[in-house]
Amino acid sequence: MTEHGENCHSMNSRKIMTEVRLGPFIVREKLILASGSPRRRAFLTGLGLTFEVRIPAVAEEAMPGETPLEFVRRLAREKARVIAGQAPDAWVLAADTVVVLAGEILGKPRDAADARRMLLRLAGRSHEVWTGFCLRQESAGREICRAVSTEVVFAEFSEDVAAAYVATGEPLDKAGAYGIQDQGGFLVEEIKGSYSNVVGLPLAEVVEAFLEQQVIAPASASR
Repeated sequence: MTEHGENCHSMNSRKIMTEVRLGPFIVREKLILASGSPRRRAFLTGLGLTFEVRIPAVAEEAMPGETPLEFVRRLAREKARVIAGQAPDAWVLAADTVVVLAGEILGKPRDAADARRMLLRLAGRSHEVWTGFCLRQESAGREICRAVSTEVVFAEFSEDVAAAYVATGEPLDKAGAYGIQDQGGFLVEEIKGSYSNVVGLPLAEVVEAFLEQQVIAPASASR
């Protein structure tokens, strides 16, 4: 469901995005997405943006006493600063998303049995999804770092249902052991807040930050 832990630890891994899609916005300055997440790439492409992808090497370990909000905001900032140091004149967008149950950050399951246990802990309960994102331009020393939370309520379901979902393989590479945008959507009874945040990027807040810094502009102005 979330994007936490998806980044490959390879500072040299990078790719220029060549797909261009008609969308509501255009990029005014060079933009780099500091994430290997296909969902985040799809969100930006869907907005009509052209951008480069670079994957930062950042340890994704919570510090003692760190809250989920502090954790995702710090990781997003660290990721943005790593890539911004490589391309100081570009704008860099980085993000980190985690699932939180009763204050505990849930990572990716170790194996199928761990995924089943995690899902059954979430069944019939409410949890939070936190995403921190950071937008930075190194040369100008400009940086915006924010965090967004969404409440997700799971339906009640049996151990057999959890096992059947785990057998699809989808939960094994996702923090929280589910993907709301994929097959795991049937587990979700209600969300309170941003849906895109649960997928991995709070679009309304990110677009607001882009517009504030004039990184993007409405495409209609150029047509």
